[in-house]
Amino acid sequence: MANETKKQVAGKAPDPHAGCKDVYDWIRALIFALIVVALLCSFVFHVIDVVGSSMVPTLHNGDKMLVSGLFYKPKAGDVVVFKKAEYDPDRALVKRVIATEGQEINMDFANGIVYIDGEPLAEDYINDLTYNKLDFIGPKTVPEGCVFVMGDNRNASVDSRKAEIGMLDSRLIIGRAYCVIYPLSVVRAIK
Repeated sequence: MANETKKQVAGKAPDPHAGCKDVYDWIRALIFALIVVALLCSFVFHVIDVVGSSMVPTLHNGDKMLVSGLFYKPKAGDVVVFKKAEYDPDRALVKRVIATEGQEINMDFANGIVYIDGEPLAEDYINDLTYNKLDFIGPKTVPEGCVFVMGDNRNASVDSRKAEIGMLDSRLIIGRAYCVIYPLSVVRAIK
């Protein structure tokens, strides 16, 4: 009986379409993976280019960031991407959230210090102290549903100190920048 089973297996002709089925399965898996990536990039993550030097040293011109707004609520210290039509309707801006609703912000431009609720802000991420006043006259309290944003390169940044940007409505935020994904030599989380 064992010989009959061996004869049947040995006598069975190989499937001439087995190689095609494998290729078809690989193509189907690849298409599924591309669809998943496209959906993630459309609804969960965005890849956004940094243009300019307003976020140096944290971000540099030409960096590509992974940004997500899914379930995002702004917090002080977050690097965010937003569009403000009054400033430039065609361009997204990248800045750091300095203060959130209800917080009071003030600045001592002679000494370059930013104060939140009367306390000096510890800013180990900035390029230089804040000497550029732009249009800011303080102290100011951040209204409900808004944030106050500034670039890390304080003296070369157009941000909430400028009247056209001012207190930023949180609904204008596209999302938080989580990491730099290009150039590959500087892939890192954004802090």
